[in-house]
Amino acid sequence: MDSNLLKVFVAVAQEKSVTLGAKKLGYAQSNVTSRIKQLEKNIGCTLFHRIPKGVVLTQEGEKLYTHAIEIVKKVEDAILDMQDIKKQQKLIVGSTDCNAAVRISSFLMKLHEDHPHIQLELLTGTTRDVVDMVLNYKVDIAFVSGEPKSDELMILKKYEEEIAILEPKDENTPNVILSFKEGCAYDEFLKNYYIEKGEHIEKSLTFGSLETILACVKSGMGKTLLPTNLVEKLGFSDELTITNLDKNVAYIPTCLVCRKNYIPKIKEYLINLDLTS
Repeated sequence: MDSNLLKVFVAVAQEKSVTLGAKKLGYAQSNVTSRIKQLEKNIGCTLFHRIPKGVVLTQEGEKLYTHAIEIVKKVEDAILDMQDIKKQQKLIVGSTDCNAAVRISSFLMKLHEDHPHIQLELLTGTTRDVVDMVLNYKVDIAFVSGEPKSDELMILKKYEEEIAILEPKDENTPNVILSFKEGCAYDEFLKNYYIEKGEHIEKSLTFGSLETILACVKSGMGKTLLPTNLVEKLGFSDELTITNLDKNVAYIPTCLVCRKNYIPKIKEYLINLDLTS
């Protein structure tokens, strides 16, 4: 099977659009359409359903996609390895937004200082988003909240976090959880924490900004759970009631992870990297 056809297929599947897939690859739309038809002819089945706003994978397409992303990634890596077998040419880093706010700048600057030849790229999201990025080979390494549950991932390094429940100074706080997008590890923990304590959660409000969450907590809208270093970084330490949780209750370290079958060449460097200085 032609890996170039699979590359086109993966681009269209990820963009959910022939037009956007062609733009991503720098190809003419007609070229992409032709290659998709050729791939469908070779396999003997339809890979996409055409819808008004683009395309979606068929059941057969979903099955092929799982194999295709791995094949395309390995072909690209093989080319890079042959260009310079000893060097890490590119490193795509995934990070939760919480980690990005407190740690990612110093991490990337130190990495660039020590390995200036490496091309760096950063993608952010919730823990759920970033774990999916690693599993789907969209990033090489990632900072996630909590120890990953997938057997396909390995932990390169742990960064211990002090976790706290954050409430307004006003004691009459509604039992409303303010969270950062669906898939946030801290949000999931806090909801389970209150359920286990038998406390009724009035509702949960989701925001796209950590600063907005903290500002809303300060104004009395509800409660949230975040690492204390993030609260300090964003300047809210003196504005909120902070209840630190014991690590026996809330052990949510930030973990730097990668796939077990896709370990970066600078593994030892990452394990030993000190960001405290």
